[in-house]
Amino acid sequence: MKIHEYQAKAILARFGVPVPRGELALTKDEARAAAQRLATSVVVVKAQIHAGGRGKAGGVKVAKSPDEASRFAEALLGKTLVTPQTGPEGRIVRRLLIEEGLDIQRELYISILVDRAVGAPVFMVSAAGGMEIEEVAHSNPEAILRQAVHPETGFEPYHARKLAFGLGMSVDVAHTAVPFLQSLYNAFIDTDASLIEINPCIVTGDGHLVALDAKVNLDDNALYRHAEFRELRDLDEETPLEVEASKFKLNYIKLDGTVGCMVNGAGLAMATMDIIKHAGGSPANFLDVGGGASEEQVKNAFRILLSDSSVRAVFVNIFGGILRCDVLARGVVNAAKDLNLKIPVVVRMEGTNVELGREILRTSGLNLVVAHGMKDGAEKVVVLAGGAR
Repeated sequence: MKIHEYQAKAILARFGVPVPRGELALTKDEARAAAQRLATSVVVVKAQIHAGGRGKAGGVKVAKSPDEASRFAEALLGKTLVTPQTGPEGRIVRRLLIEEGLDIQRELYISILVDRAVGAPVFMVSAAGGMEIEEVAHSNPEAILRQAVHPETGFEPYHARKLAFGLGMSVDVAHTAVPFLQSLYNAFIDTDASLIEINPCIVTGDGHLVALDAKVNLDDNALYRHAEFRELRDLDEETPLEVEASKFKLNYIKLDGTVGCMVNGAGLAMATMDIIKHAGGSPANFLDVGGGASEEQVKNAFRILLSDSSVRAVFVNIFGGILRCDVLARGVVNAAKDLNLKIPVVVRMEGTNVELGREILRTSGLNLVVAHGMKDGAEKVVVLAGGAR
């Protein structure tokens, strides 16, 4: 689950990570009042959307007075901000963070994420703060330092010193970096985060580290341990279909193609999208109904798929284990009837009760194409969706 910068900073501050003083503003008047309370020579007006690249897109402004902060706020609120991470549709700015200006001597990049290759949390740091880490990794990969942290022993002071000196910090600055990095790690572990990214993390004139920006992604699967985080979700930052899918415990992500995909299991869903591309088509979504989906969930999955006007054909690709093939077939037939299905549907199924499932499809009286294998199904659905793109 993604959260806003101001929410991320509030969480980090609870763990002792230094962050700038700041306030949330929803109107230009609130922005002016916040700037007055901060009482610094400059304040920063920052658009709050779930995407990076806000500065380059004009979503971060430096104001030299409360009145100027108000004018910037008026210009930003309601504006559609387009960044490389939002796509061409952009995101509407509904919230602003008004922050104090700070004395910036250096900008660093610091992040923690779970590295599946090593099976542990990993710190990634770079002296190239303020830049997108993808650019740094591409143009100067040796500028990124990594430090894996064993889950049993945790993050030790010597890990922090190693990273600090690797970033070229003086002894005095490194001394302040140790508690900063330890607090960051504690926040990562205790909140069940999947990512904490500070870009930039600044070194101030008096030699202290401050999280000038903050991105925190929380693991959805651990939210049952953190009921207080549920209210941080901003539905305005998610696509309507993804929000609707989450109500029925369906994992849905909108894509740009024409072939709607309904699959059980994330691995099979990825393989399905790959084979559609291999057949010359383009998937319109990632949709995992889960291993134990019911007929009602299958129906809701179809309804969500058909809500996407770009979908010209649907590929149902199911391995029947917990979700039996006969249950899936009845769900598909009932959904097709109830939703007055107009577009072609190709169904490939294998597993428990597969023959019974195929019989239900064949005798349904509906225009449902039964495929024999993933390759056959992908080729048929691409043709039905209008051919290769």
